[in-house]
Amino acid sequence: MKKVILAIALIFTASLAFVSCRETETKTETTEIIREVEVKTEDSKGALERAAERADSEVNKEIDKQIDKIGDDN
Repeated sequence: MKKVILAIALIFTASLAFVSCRETETKTETTEIIREVEVKTEDSKGALERAAERADSEVNKEIDKQIDKIGDDN
């Protein structure tokens, strides 16, 4: 009886040793996420637009000076 119990214990221990060392294949799924981002860029003004803005601001300054010269008659 003692030999039977020892034999069962030996078989059980051996089976645990072989099962625990066995490599298992694991399936891993990888997904790639692509995120599209719209890049906002400022439209650079051309030379004509910049010159027109400068001329417009100078004209506005001159108009303001003339209005100040005339004054408020009220």
